[in-house]
Amino acid sequence: MSRPSWIEVDLDAIAHNVRTLADLADPAALCVAVKADGYGHGDVPVAETALANGATWLAVASIEEGRRLREAGIESPVLVLSEPMIGDVDASLDWELTPTVYSVEFVEAYNDAAGERGFRAPVHLKLDTGMHRVGAHPMLAFDVARAIQESANLRFDGLFTHMPVADEDPEFSRTQVEALVGFKDALGLEGIRPEILHAANSAATLTMPESRLDMVRCGIAVYGLKPHPSLAIDVELKPAMRVVSQVASTRRLPTGARPSYGRIRPMPSQGTVATVPIGYADGVPRRLSSTGGGVLIGGKRYPLAGTVTMDQLVVDVGNDDIEVGDEVVILGTSGEESISADDWAARLGTINYEVVCGFGPRLPRRYLR
Repeated sequence: MSRPSWIEVDLDAIAHNVRTLADLADPAALCVAVKADGYGHGDVPVAETALANGATWLAVASIEEGRRLREAGIESPVLVLSEPMIGDVDASLDWELTPTVYSVEFVEAYNDAAGERGFRAPVHLKLDTGMHRVGAHPMLAFDVARAIQESANLRFDGLFTHMPVADEDPEFSRTQVEALVGFKDALGLEGIRPEILHAANSAATLTMPESRLDMVRCGIAVYGLKPHPSLAIDVELKPAMRVVSQVASTRRLPTGARPSYGRIRPMPSQGTVATVPIGYADGVPRRLSSTGGGVLIGGKRYPLAGTVTMDQLVVDVGNDDIEVGDEVVILGTSGEESISADDWAARLGTINYEVVCGFGPRLPRRYLR
């Protein structure tokens, strides 16, 4: 019998968010990022839901992630967001993925491999306009663009950039859009015309209409979360993830007893502790033990009674009538109470992206429609 801990993913919420973003972006196309197993929600179910509700493109981080989509029967264009290794050119072509490119060496290798298959393969050139992570520097990007244009077996399907601070610094983000458009115009003077121009991530899609161009790429907003907790938006996003477990055992402890590893905290009074079969190996950070973390049982919030362990955590439920089998909400809503990914992020000094991506494969995903 499996452990009674799982993740509920509300596909109706995903569908709502995708429709909202598609309507906002229109007439630009919507590309949904399903990398990192759909930000922890499940890549294939999210992809299928997104494509049924207005998305026309998907984005992944690796060839392997793209392969998973193809093996599930998904036929839409799939953009690999970084340039693959040259050793992966055959796999990219075999799975009919659209790679990001930013080196002449990869373009030449990809062109040769596509020629062996007898078809023209699409590629997207990434321009580094300020993220300084991957992408071609503007001075080198002309060489890459010319190499694509001169390749008999490649199609210049897209040109794009990525914004590091669209949620916090719209002025810098506007300069990035201007640089991208300026580069496209300069290419046009040489007769080089990429088909799709894109820059906007979730934050820019939500707040910067001028950034939407031909296509937007949305990740975190698809899953119902804002890119930054202080970002003001005019649309409703519905969180799609709920992390759930059950009480596995209870026991009475005297005042001063110190449950769990490290014995970090005494019981403030005599009471009951409930053991819940979920821990840091599942994605519940150990640091929540010392930053005021808690859970919801029966619509009421209860504090952690000690250190989160690998497979379990212990909750101080006082003298309330809590029984084995009662539902425990780790993340999500119970009654009128809720614990959000942003709540965790604030306690942990991180971002909601890391929270939802952190739940591991030991937690089965249950899809609600």
